[in-house]
Amino acid sequence: MPDRDSAELDATLARLRALAEGSLEQATAMPPALYRAPEIQALEKAEIFARDWHCVGLAADLPAPGHYLSFSINDQPVFVMRGRDGVIRGFSNVCLHRMMRLVEGQGSCQRLACPYHAWTYELDGRLIGAPHMKRTPGFEPRSHHLPAIRTEVWEGWVYVTLNERAPPVAELLAALAPMVTPYQMQHYIPVALQDHVWSTNWKLLTENFMEGYHLPVAHRATVGAWMPVEDTRFPAERHAAFTVQTFTKDETARYGRAHPANTRLEGHFRYTTVMPTVFPAHMYVLAPDHLWYLSLRPKSIGEVHVRFGVALAPEVVAVMPDLEKEKAELLDFFDKVNAEDRFVVEGLYQGVQAPLAQPGRLSWLEREIHDFTRYLAGRLAGWRESPIQRERAS
Repeated sequence: MPDRDSAELDATLARLRALAEGSLEQATAMPPALYRAPEIQALEKAEIFARDWHCVGLAADLPAPGHYLSFSINDQPVFVMRGRDGVIRGFSNVCLHRMMRLVEGQGSCQRLACPYHAWTYELDGRLIGAPHMKRTPGFEPRSHHLPAIRTEVWEGWVYVTLNERAPPVAELLAALAPMVTPYQMQHYIPVALQDHVWSTNWKLLTENFMEGYHLPVAHRATVGAWMPVEDTRFPAERHAAFTVQTFTKDETARYGRAHPANTRLEGHFRYTTVMPTVFPAHMYVLAPDHLWYLSLRPKSIGEVHVRFGVALAPEVVAVMPDLEKEKAELLDFFDKVNAEDRFVVEGLYQGVQAPLAQPGRLSWLEREIHDFTRYLAGRLAGWRESPIQRERAS
């Protein structure tokens, strides 16, 4: 007979498939066990994080050769670095000697030196120096190279994957391109990059980001006042690799409208914000004057690494009389927004532990949560969309 944990896993995945199969009009939130079961976390590591693309950050955070950003995929530390030829490449962030982690966070260097024994690497990953190894027979440093991590840059974002068979990012996000390309976000100027750890399940934070239903309540002191939720729009067609919504900002909004010097955007784009979630865990708010983003990495069932970044449109930065002062004010504002979200998602994680927790019906404003449910069902529960479902969704 199957044990209790196995039976609960089967029941959770069956419920996930049923939610994916059904319509938004009849959908509920996902079952609590999906956020708290160790068996689900093990499935996610194998079927999601080992397979899909993950966003390290903005290519603009790597402005010159030698600039790097570190990241992790499951238990694999990685880093991306701009080479002397200008190309951004990804590598295993583990020294070839005694397996010390090579870099932390964000930085720059002319050569990459291990902090343990100073084994030294060129910017393309080649080992070029290993002190006191001349007495080791047959050892030739230049025959060694850090393992490469598959890396692609799309519209200014740097993505990495451990899966050599994953389709290219540009192919997966082809339908998103017309919505974001007019903004030319690859030219936005980074003003913040932070890493935090929040006490929640990564899926709860992803879901919270992608729905506007909570904005007038949870964010009433910050962004909620400027976002008329009734103006939220979703594309008719659904996509396997991402979900997206758009909304507009009126003249009262502090942020979110095109600067008069912006000559890139015309018509409704000048006051429209695009909010994509690229599955599994890269999400951003792209406005005519700024963008901000989250990229998530589960640390455990109830802890998630949160990478948070902000960038400003170049014409906005060009007219700032005091960039540091205005940057500090902007970050203070987003600190308040993030604190509001952290309160919610950590409370949600406490809630899903409750024996009496029950998922409720979804609002039309939570369409993207149903999209996320379908993505998870495809990855974890073997669900596949039928032609009939595709026609109904459109």
